[in-house]
Amino acid sequence: MFVHDLNCGWMEHPFLNSQFPVKSGAEIAKIRSLGIHELYIDTERGADVADAIPQAQVREAIGAQLQAIAREAEKPIPRVSREREFQRARQLQSEANLIVQDMVRDIRLGKQIEMEKVEPLVENMVDSIFSSPDALLPLAHLKDHDNYTFQHSVSVCALMIAFARGLKLDRPIIKEIAMGALLHDVGKAKVPDEILNKPAKLTEAEFGKMQSHVVQSIIILQHTPGITQIMLDVAGQHHERHDGSGYPNGLKGDEISLYGKMGAIVDVYDALTSERVYKKGMPPTEALGKLLEWSSHHFDPEMVKLYIKTVGIYPTGSLVRLESGRLGIVLEQHADKLMQPHILVVYNSKGQHYLKPEHLDLAAPDCRDRVVGHEAFDAWAIDPEKWLTPGL
Repeated sequence: MFVHDLNCGWMEHPFLNSQFPVKSGAEIAKIRSLGIHELYIDTERGADVADAIPQAQVREAIGAQLQAIAREAEKPIPRVSREREFQRARQLQSEANLIVQDMVRDIRLGKQIEMEKVEPLVENMVDSIFSSPDALLPLAHLKDHDNYTFQHSVSVCALMIAFARGLKLDRPIIKEIAMGALLHDVGKAKVPDEILNKPAKLTEAEFGKMQSHVVQSIIILQHTPGITQIMLDVAGQHHERHDGSGYPNGLKGDEISLYGKMGAIVDVYDALTSERVYKKGMPPTEALGKLLEWSSHHFDPEMVKLYIKTVGIYPTGSLVRLESGRLGIVLEQHADKLMQPHILVVYNSKGQHYLKPEHLDLAAPDCRDRVVGHEAFDAWAIDPEKWLTPGL
């Protein structure tokens, strides 16, 4: 058979390519050892299998599940306008990236994490998400290749705050979760830059070194004053998997804490949607579909549904196609109407030209347009950063 898609995150397998002919039982054993239960094969380039489910049918089923989640409406959480909160969010993102960058440098020099810098930053991020998650969350999608490691930690922190808020956890607990999220990858300071930033697939030895960052994170945090068990759970369990196929301890089911389960979902979501030198980022809605698909094995299925309710079917900052053929960028969510966000219409896909920007609340009674699908920004050469600032 010919493997078309290993059906797991890029950094979760050591194969040089995710598409290859299967030539030995050893390769099958290696795939199984990674906790991969299902994958896609190309029947035009290799043998078929009886009773296989076509990829199109899987996508249709995932779409139906997303629609079902959207129908489980919830009472909206009060928030301030995105425009009022955006400037603080932008400043916080910049400050957080610098703090994480400095923290990694200090760890490499043998210095201790300066918690007195981390705590007020996280408190401000919690304030921002509570005021308006639509201001800080879309910034999570804007990363550059050279600083991915730092920006990933900041993005996971923001997304975890929103997730915890959606779960209605107590605010002191949310702050601890956020601290653990910001620090969840500090062990990567012990991984050489040539591995962290390698513009190609890792070798098996490099893959093992990369995986060691979780144990390194635990060691560093255990020697940091002020670290709590919740923070350790987020950092130490975000690569554990519901079926026991994760690392470093192969925990399964309820052996993984609530905070570890949350971290696993958010970490994979942010990795899938991020642009790297060796892969393109997935549109957010497609990444949510992957989380749903993998939740039968790798993630707690109910937690995945709750996460999707938090970020929306079409997360803030994503590009959507309307029934009219226009393309728009999602600016705000309606928690009780997940299929009808507030968007900024910017492009005509039929005429292939930009439009005068127009704010459109799809939940408004007089709105006659609706979302029919999601799109990738690069497919239309649209720069998301240009449009994710208010004041247009």
